[in-house]
Amino acid sequence: FSISTYNKMWRDAMEDLDIQLRREREEFLQPQEDHMKAFEMLVTSYIKYMRIFRNLEMAHDQLVNQQKQKVIQQVLDGVIGRILEIKKEMVELDNLEFHYMDNILVDLQLLPEDLEVPIPRYFVKENLEVLQQRERILDEILLNTGLQTQKPVEATTVEEPIEITQVAEQPFMKLTYFQERRETDLPHLNNAATCIQKVWRGYIQRKKTEKMREEEMIFLGMSPPPHLKATSISRIHAEQVSAPQGKVQERPKEDIKDMKDKLREMERLNAKETLQDQIGQCFIECRHIIGKFPDYPNEKAGGSMALFSEKTPEQVAEELAAQKEMALQKKAQEGKKEKEEKEKMKGKSPQKAGKKGSLPEVKTIKEGWRMAPSNFLSIMEEGNSQYKAFWQNRDKKWDFLQDHDPELIKEEKQEDVEEEIKVQVDELMQQKLENLKLAVDGEKSGKQKKGRKSEKSRQVREFRVLCPMMSLVRRTIDSLYKELAEEGLLIKAKTVNICDYIGDYSYLGSTLPHLGKEPMPSATDVRQLIALYGILPLGSQIVHEKAPLVKALLLAGPAGVGKKMLVHAICTETGANLFNLSASNIVDKYPGKTGLQMMLHMVLKVAKQLQPSVVWIGDTEKIFSKAVPKGEEEMNPKRLEKILPEFLKALKAQDRVLIVGTTNRPFDANLKPFCKIYQKIIVIPRPDYGSRYGKYFLWKHIILQNGGVITKLLKISILAYVSDGFTQGSIVQAVQDVLSELRLLQMTRQPLRTDEFVTSLGRQEPVYQEEEETFK
Repeated sequence: FSISTYNKMWRDAMEDLDIQLRREREEFLQPQEDHMKAFEMLVTSYIKYMRIFRNLEMAHDQLVNQQKQKVIQQVLDGVIGRILEIKKEMVELDNLEFHYMDNILVDLQLLPEDLEVPIPRYFVKENLEVLQQRERILDEILLNTGLQTQKPVEATTVEEPIEITQVAEQPFMKLTYFQERRETDLPHLNNAATCIQKVWRGYIQRKKTEKMREEEMIFLGMSPPPHLKATSISRIHAEQVSAPQGKVQERPKEDIKDMKDKLREMERLNAKETLQDQIGQCFIECRHIIGKFPDYPNEKAGGSMALFSEKTPEQVAEELAAQKEMALQKKAQEGKKEKEEKEKMKGKSPQKAGKKGSLPEVKTIKEGWRMAPSNFLSIMEEGNSQYKAFWQNRDKKWDFLQDHDPELIKEEKQEDVEEEIKVQVDELMQQKLENLKLAVDGEKSGKQKKGRKSEKSRQVREFRVLCPMMSLVRRTIDSLYKELAEEGLLIKAKTVNICDYIGDYSYLGSTLPHLGKEPMPSATDVRQLIALYGILPLGSQIVHEKAPLVKALLLAGPAGVGKKMLVHAICTETGANLFNLSASNIVDKYPGKTGLQMMLHMVLKVAKQLQPSVVWIGDTEKIFSKAVPKGEEEMNPKRLEKILPEFLKALKAQDRVLIVGTTNRPFDANLKPFCKIYQKIIVIPRPDYGSRYGKYFLWKHIILQNGGVITKLLKISILAYVSDGFTQGSIVQAVQDVLSELRLLQMTRQPLRTDEFVTSLGRQEPVYQEEEETFK
């Protein structure tokens, strides 16, 4: 049943994708003069791609067939990249990072939950063994250096067994006591029955009253209905099924490996003999035509496959010579064209040159907005055509497991086996050709004579001697990894998911601008941007290489809004390493300019080799501050200011490394160099009323997480109202102050009250209106 369900989910997603691709060809190719209409088109496409993304991710995670997973993952990467491209266009049109889509959600009859960005689970699943091994190594290093401590195992004392025995004997002692008392109280049975009836009837009546009260509150909309509180049976069943599913998904790997081995054994001898006979015959024919044996084609030319082309050896030689001549002519024409353009520009005044440069802009304005070319449409179209050609009508319902398709495996592995055999045959036949040339024509392949070392090699040798950083070239990645961990620059990320950043959607986001008010981003908006700019590109190599590149991300907000938590969430969702280059963490480490260069070179080398990686810089405004604050001169926070742009420049599109800065006071920095480093700035405000009390119940979640119990005496709505202006960190601190070990033991007799938390919250520092305006 589940396989059919996820196959249907995949089929529906591919049908929606086919419709969306046709729509893109029709609408996005036409220029749009109305920017509002263009923005609505982009938002609509964004929402529809997000739905396709969600269905494909679910099907990819739950289907057992790895061949289907491979096809889905290709389309999935394309959809993720297209979403990022559309997001970039939306930001450029609207000049805002946060977008409010209430009107279009209503038109499409969707909920705000449909805007949540799903995190593909294969980001971590594919490299789970490597990540677990790396985590064990890091734990061992941190334990050896004393940077991480394990809880000591407490020894059992002599008194503990006695106490355990006494506790176990208490029920029997109580039973003996009540039996003796019952024998003495037989005459008072009627009075006892009356007391029991009185207590029972009072209990029943109170229960009925509480139930009527709950029904009234649900009817008035003051309390959520029971089905929203309780975990559904289907969800529990899904969690039970997903646990052993990983083991089932591992079975096809063994089958594929066995099938490849069988194919290799069956076809190795026959294919080798046939290929060698054909190549030998080709040598003989070529010598009859030309008068000499041909040169064996190298790997770039295609190896033995070049010999089996329909062209004669003379035609092949002529074609190669023509290609070289065409390349030289093209290069000469480009050089001539550049020379002519330079001469023209010299003869014109700067004003005329400026006018010429501004012509394309005028043309763009006349034509209107047009969607930029995409790097992912071809990937999606290829996956879509592959689905239609092979998988659309191939759902074998008679196959219970549907874990793999043997015919498809045979077709795929046949090519791999042939390629392996071809490489082996090429090596043998190349040697055979040299022997034939020597025996028949008396030719001998001459070896290159050893000459003097070039000037370039001498300069490289001298540079290696002079440059201290080149000592890192000979060191292994494991040794560099260990050194960074011992120095505290490579730290262990906390296990936090992006969904743990609790907060609701801003339902007035599109209404407030019409009233002349600027809405602050909600927790849902923050989660979206962290997923789009941080998690999705880091998780997929194809997406990171071809999507709009974001090298550095800044999280700005008051203390306690969860900036560090989001940094750890990025690492958890992608399995990334976490490097801490905060000014306070690199004090007295690798002193001097050379030491700083060496430290960053080590970080860069390990981060690239063991990607994905996140480089975290806490209190990053101090690096770009106008003046070093008093008392922090020894810390030297401006140490990274000049070298950080070089570090950023060294990161290429193929390097899945992200710099994430966090700051409580971005307005203290010198903004020009500050904004050159951080391409994207995400403002994280304090939680609004909807996040504190709404669907996600921030107060309720934190109280339950710390061991508290919610009763009728605890009014969450009052706590949500009085906590206006306080951050998530302040609420967590207030709850932890109240729920001490002693208070948790007293909860059964004294339930939690609202005034306890209000008193504790009053000791925390709120975010004032002036500070919030400064962040805006």
